[in-house]
Amino acid sequence: MSDNEQILSSEKPIAVNIEEEMRRSYIDYAMSVIIGRALPDVRDGLKPVHRRVLYGMFESGNTAGRAYKKSARIVGDVMGKYHPHGDSAIYDTVVRMAQQFSMRKILVDGQGNFGSIDGDSPAAMRYTEVRLTRLAEEMLREDIDKETVDWVPTYDGSLMEPTVLPSRVPALLINGTSGIAVGMATNIPPHNLGEVVDALLLTLADPEVPLLDLMEVMPGPDFPTAGFIHGFDGIRSAYETGRGTIQMRARARIEEMKGGGDRQQIIVTELPYQVNKARLVERIAALVKEKKIEGISDLRDESDRDGIRVVVDLKRGEVAEVILNKLYKMTQMQSSFGIILLAIVDNRPKVMQLKELLFHFLNHRRSVVIRRTRYDLRKAEERAHILEGLLKALDHLDEVIATIRASQTPKEAKANLVERFSFSEVQAQAILDMRLQKLTGLEREKIVEEFAELMSLIESLRAIMGSDELVAGEIRRELGQLKESYADERRTEIIPSTNDITIEDMIADEPMVITVTRSGYVKRSPLSLYRAQHRGGKGRMGMSTRDEDVVEHLYVATAHSYILVFTESGRVHWIKVHQIPELGPAARGKAIVNLLDLSPDERVATTVAVRDFPDDHFLLFASEKGTIKKTSLSAFSRPMARGIIAIKVVEGDRLLAVRRLEPGHDVLLATAKGYAIRFSESDARAMGRVTQGVRGIRLREGDRVVAMAVLDTDDPILTVSERGYGKRTAVAEYRTQSRGGLGIINLKLSERTGAVIGVRQVAEEDGAMLITQDGKIILINVADVSVIGRATQGVRVMKLGGNDRLVALAKVEVQDEDENNEGGESDEDEGNSTGATEPLNAESLREDDTEPDDTEPDDTEPDGTASSEDPEESHETQPEEE
Repeated sequence: MSDNEQILSSEKPIAVNIEEEMRRSYIDYAMSVIIGRALPDVRDGLKPVHRRVLYGMFESGNTAGRAYKKSARIVGDVMGKYHPHGDSAIYDTVVRMAQQFSMRKILVDGQGNFGSIDGDSPAAMRYTEVRLTRLAEEMLREDIDKETVDWVPTYDGSLMEPTVLPSRVPALLINGTSGIAVGMATNIPPHNLGEVVDALLLTLADPEVPLLDLMEVMPGPDFPTAGFIHGFDGIRSAYETGRGTIQMRARARIEEMKGGGDRQQIIVTELPYQVNKARLVERIAALVKEKKIEGISDLRDESDRDGIRVVVDLKRGEVAEVILNKLYKMTQMQSSFGIILLAIVDNRPKVMQLKELLFHFLNHRRSVVIRRTRYDLRKAEERAHILEGLLKALDHLDEVIATIRASQTPKEAKANLVERFSFSEVQAQAILDMRLQKLTGLEREKIVEEFAELMSLIESLRAIMGSDELVAGEIRRELGQLKESYADERRTEIIPSTNDITIEDMIADEPMVITVTRSGYVKRSPLSLYRAQHRGGKGRMGMSTRDEDVVEHLYVATAHSYILVFTESGRVHWIKVHQIPELGPAARGKAIVNLLDLSPDERVATTVAVRDFPDDHFLLFASEKGTIKKTSLSAFSRPMARGIIAIKVVEGDRLLAVRRLEPGHDVLLATAKGYAIRFSESDARAMGRVTQGVRGIRLREGDRVVAMAVLDTDDPILTVSERGYGKRTAVAEYRTQSRGGLGIINLKLSERTGAVIGVRQVAEEDGAMLITQDGKIILINVADVSVIGRATQGVRVMKLGGNDRLVALAKVEVQDEDENNEGGESDEDEGNSTGATEPLNAESLREDDTEPDDTEPDDTEPDGTASSEDPEESHETQPEEE
């Protein structure tokens, strides 16, 4: 057994706590990654690999103005001398510093294929060539040789390398950086060089400068790919706390297609930072294929050496702004950048505010200037000392020469000069090394001039060393030169808001006619399609229905309003008017189940259009059996996809109408058999959503409530029957009663009039829109309808054919578009659904239509018998269970 084996075998094992050993080893590993690989130094803004590449290129003379060198040669030198890691890591670093779309200011001037914004890989290192840019030289230059930074041995101890570069360039902010270490990460965006310099100068002049003042000269990041930044909040948060998120958007413009008529195209010219253009185009194509974005007819990438150009052709009639907004929301045309201002400070990672980053760079420059000045001063003093000796020697030239000639060796000559003339050894050696040409008169003058210049330089250097203000002046001068030489215009535009262009923004807030059929088909059409006609016309086709379907509801609301859709079972759903499909007058519509989350047994009862949900406004509900309920409008301000309960409807009843209500108004309930009751809204106290309500009217046998009107003016009441008859009656003829009574006569019914289908309070300038079960619609001026008593049959307001019946009435604000038109009868046949919008000629009214029968007493039944109403029945009834 050898001696070594005996020694090893004789040693006892050392007990180690495995938990402590793992903790120590992990911390060593983590710090190695944090300090030595992943995070930049706050001073020069570089990670070790970037610093080694730049220094290696500078040390080998691969600078701007000289010939390019093969990338493989640079990678080999850096790997062999300074960075003992894989060649791919070093080459990737070289490539990134040469990419115009990755760096705001490139540090490596590359020749060859260095990849593209489409994600294409760069060519192999043996094919590309590189050299430093002039800006990169500003990070090293002569300062690197003037003891301005500390040096450490390389990994093998054979060479020395700088721990940090004496950079004049605030590279950490200008080019930014990203890196993931152990338990932490950094993500610093690039900025504009000129703006960063201005911020540094402002901080140098006033260390207490407010952040808002800094943001005036340095408003935010400036990405090499340009584009937009939306909003200042994320920027300010990042600058204040070191963390924040900003929203980036591509720059796109909308153009008319050449020869495309009214077709448009979206052209994308700038992208958010670090977005892969090829993947973006693929994503848009996938969304079109999956029908998540509709309206795009073609997509192509026309980018070339002049810049990015992605073209999106749109179909005819599409709103380009809406599709562009969808592209922003569903693709990387809009993306986020999470800012983390983390860097190495005194060998420790730290998240910093913007001002801290600026302070650390200024302190680094202050240290570099002081160390450089100290070095220059020492060198100047050393040179001045030598020149002082040379001048003294020239003043005693003959004696100096004699002393040298009398000496046997240079060493003896040096000693004799020091002893006889009191020269220092350095001066004596300089005299011995002096060439004979220095003895000429002209050379003597040069020495004198050089000595004077050196003394002036020494004085100025000593002044700098003794004055913080002069050190700051040097920093200010260098920053000014940097800005003058390398600053350019900002590329990324910062806009203050992040408002999206929504569909609602692009749709005019005009009145819309909304129709709903019994089988649940809904559509909207502009009110402008329906020109006002005089009463008695045939109307025009407003909706095409199947034989078994009929139109049941007609509403008018503006395009931006909310539509609260109430079902007969008492639930409410939300939808915007513009979300209802806009179709032509003769179109059937779209199944409402495709727009709302309705259960199979739910049928639409009524809708209410609202723009807001104030607490002091109410909704008043009325059921077919006469129940009413008042609930605050604010109770319906939180839309839910599946809907919510609006009123508790008892079995055998159904919700009929819902109206918006303000305090102080009266309510009118009308029944199919021609009765109506008027009472104050204060008779019904406010209740919650999940309640049943109270009795509003006591119904006669076989009767039902068909309409409810809120009386908010003194305008007359318009009543319309199913056979096309109607009349206006002064609101004063409906006396106020307590809710729960039988009511009074509203319309004298007969076989000719049919049952009442609708009641509205209308002004003289209003219009009335009527729709039949066959889908015909007529819009008339209510001024054409006579104002007559309650117990009358009215006049014909719409001519109906066959078994057609009126089913809905809506009030609209409209003006007669043809004041010279004397009639309302249409030239189109009843079955015509061409959608023509010309005014219709009125049919001459028959004599019995023009003379209203107003001889009946106000409170009689249609058959002439006395009304069964008595004071007792007119009083308020007991409320039902809530």
